[in-house]
Formats: sequence, C-alpha cells, structure tokens
Amino acid sequence: MTTSTRGAGQAPAVLVLEDGRTFRGRAYGAVGETFGEAVFSTGMTGYQETLTDPSYHRQVVVMTAPHVGNTGVNDEDPESRRIWVSGYVVRDPARRASNWRSQRSLDEELERQGVVGISGVDTRALTRHLRERGAMRVGIFSGEQLADEAALVERVRQAPEMKGADLSAEVATEQAYVVPAIGEKKFTVAAVDLGIKGMTPHRMAERGIEVHVLPATAIAEDIWAVKPDGVFFSNGPGDPATADHPVALMRAVLERGTPLFGICFGNQILGRALGFGTFKLKYGHRGINQPVQDRSTGKVEVTAHNHGFAVDAPLDKVSETPYGRAEVSHVCLNDNVVEGLRLLDRPAFSVQYHPEAAAGPHDAAYLFDRFVTLMEGQRA
Repeated sequence: MTTSTRGAGQAPAVLVLEDGRTFRGRAYGAVGETFGEAVFSTGMTGYQETLTDPSYHRQVVVMTAPHVGNTGVNDEDPESRRIWVSGYVVRDPARRASNWRSQRSLDEELERQGVVGISGVDTRALTRHLRERGAMRVGIFSGEQLADEAALVERVRQAPEMKGADLSAEVATEQAYVVPAIGEKKFTVAAVDLGIKGMTPHRMAERGIEVHVLPATAIAEDIWAVKPDGVFFSNGPGDPATADHPVALMRAVLERGTPLFGICFGNQILGRALGFGTFKLKYGHRGINQPVQDRSTGKVEVTAHNHGFAVDAPLDKVSETPYGRAEVSHVCLNDNVVEGLRLLDRPAFSVQYHPEAAAGPHDAAYLFDRFVTLMEGQRA
C-alpha cells in the first residue's frame, strides 16, 4: 500500500530492508511511504516500459544504471494503463529531460501517479546486498512517514511476502477487448491476460493475428467462443504456486490440442500444467541483458526478463507428462535456470522471458513466428 503527498523536492527519505539495513537519500516522485519486494533491474534503458510492466506489481525496483530519467516520459511507450511498481530507487536522477518525444519528467510522472521513490542511494551497494542476501521486503519512507529506524524495520517485516501472493487478477483487464490484425488477418488468437504488456498483442498483430485479450478469470468456454487458431498465456506478477485457475484453464487447452504459447508467468503455468513444480529464485532475473540459449539451435540470445520464480524441470532428459513428452527448450547461461518448455507430441511451447521486448533487445522476436508456424501446421 502506498500513501503519498505532492511536492517531493529535496525531502529526506530512507529505504529500509527487512534485514535491518537502511539507505538514506532524497524523495523522488511522491512523498509518503510504500512497501514491496526489493528487486533490481539491470537495463540501461527502457525505464518507462519497466515501470508500466504489470509483472512488477508490488515490487520496489532498484535501477542498477546510475543515471535515470534522461529521456523523460511520453504517452506512447507505456506497456499498460498505469505504473505498477510499488516504489522506485535511483542513484542520480536526470536534472532535466532531453528528448524530442518527452512530454514531462520522470519525477513528475512518478509524483502524478503517487509512486513513492528515493534518489541519491548507493544503488551498487544495495544491488550487491540483494545479490548476497536475496530479494526481500522493503519500505521507502519520506516526509511525515519518517520515524525511528527500528520502528520502520518492524513495519517492513509486517508487509506481505511475494511468496504465496496471488496477483494476476489484480492487474489483468476486467473486460475482454480485441487488438486487430495489421494488414490481412491470417489467424485468431485468444490471449489470457495475467498481466499482459501492450507490445505483446502488437507483435502478434504485426504477423496478421487478431488478438482477443481475455481477463484472467476467463473460463474455457470464453476461449472457445472466439474460435481461436491459437491460445496465448501472458506474463504477470505473483507466485505461480497460487495460480490454480490459469493452470486448469491451460490444461483444458492442452486437452483440446489447440496451439499454445506462453511467456514468463505463462511459462510457469505451463510447467505446473505439465506436472512440474515451481520455486522462488534468490534474487530473480530482471533487465534486458540476460543470456539465454535456445537448445534446439544452439543460438545464444540476449533477452529481456522480469521473473522471481522459475520452473523446476530436468535439464538433461525428456520428461513424460499427461500431455506427452516435454523438454526444456531454453536455459539461462548465467545460472542454468529453465527458460523455456516445449511439448514434443502437442503444439505447445513457452519461454520464461519477454520476446516482445519493447525497449529491446529483439533477439527473441522469432518466437512469435514459431507460434505462427504452429498455427499454420495445425490448420494444414
């Protein structure tokens, strides 16, 4: 929960981690208090896309790039209807925005949307701390919310953890909507919104796909009602262990044999649907420079990530599942985390990262073409 007032200025602020470590700085954005899970993002650019990614719901994002805000904020680049991060941490905010597309400063946008942030923090030290100790609960306090540090630490420890959090329905659309194909319509896809980013249906529309975006609460009959050539499960926030409804919905799609593609949270949902477990990573993968290998081609891709949970599936063998054989298709080269799954006997696959990557890189854009190929094969 975030409370805020306007007029951050140079008001003092403090960031408090649940293990008791504190970092002092200045208010950035709104003044007040906020709580969430402290995570760090390694992207050098794309902060506007990060802020508006629904997968960051209830997280306080620490930017490892030292200088943030150079290009300001515009109304064309948001990935959703609002900023979703619970809080924002930067070292050196830009004094002024300088870009021909800029409409206002990042500081102004954070303040306008009530996002409590902090600047002037040693983000290198904070990132090293999170890498050693793991992602943890955090609070940012400024203005009238400043208090004795011991009391603030206790308040942070009372905040909810990300493990066990069921959040996708909080960020998903409440009403279905359609993103029309660009040019000739070739396919229809039902996209289950678990926290979808705006660029994702756009990437499909570029390939002649009419995308019907459905709420996270959709049932199988809602999917079949649009007569889809394929079904897509999006990214989203929270613990996949709580996502029983999306798992049941995906199993219905697998039973029917409709081509299926999932990304990020959708990858974890496929893992659970196939009978694999999921687990929380120590500090997760976030940013736009994560190396992933496509095991079918051997190609290494630089990819965009935002996930704190992963699928527990064997890397060294083909697994038997209720829907046929499955294998790990992609793996992270930093830590061998499962980054993709593929069914060998049904038209279904998923990846743990973001191939739409509005802020780049675009190494993984081919995955949308792979989805098209699956639908072409099924139609033939």
